[in-house]
Amino acid sequence: MESRSLTDSGQPAPARVRPGGPAPLLLQTVHEHRAGLGAISVLKARGTVDDSNARQFAEALAEHVGHAGQAAEHPLLDLTEVYFACAAAMRSLDRATGPLARAGRALAVVQPRPHVREALTNAGLPGVRVHATLASALHTLHALHPAQTPHPPHSPHPPADREPARAEPGDPA
Repeated sequence: MESRSLTDSGQPAPARVRPGGPAPLLLQTVHEHRAGLGAISVLKARGTVDDSNARQFAEALAEHVGHAGQAAEHPLLDLTEVYFACAAAMRSLDRATGPLARAGRALAVVQPRPHVREALTNAGLPGVRVHATLASALHTLHALHPAQTPHPPHSPHPPADREPARAEPGDPA
């Protein structure tokens, strides 16, 4: 007996087709503070990015990246539950991350499904860095941008990691 993914009529098997068509695109932003890293902003996407909503996806992502920059947050994009159904999805991601690429930075993209990961890899988008897990993305961000620890103003003693300022020869003491 031969196993096929198509029915005798040539149509995909019912288990492989979502009733009602592709899953609607849902977007949610989560703001967090991580010790040692600072503020992060995760845009969680769910559903299918196709011709009908690629522009909405691009606009939401561009807004997310822009807001994160203004708020001094590290932007991330969680694609755990996303399907890319067309080339417009990839173009929308490229448009939204262009400003990051021009600034020498990249958007951390977390847990894309295998077909999305392959599409991202093949596209070679300069404004995108793909990570298998959120932990991997956070580790990379921490290595690139460690959080600055503020020193209290007018401390009577300099921090232990700095030497006291010394007068240059010839300066009055």
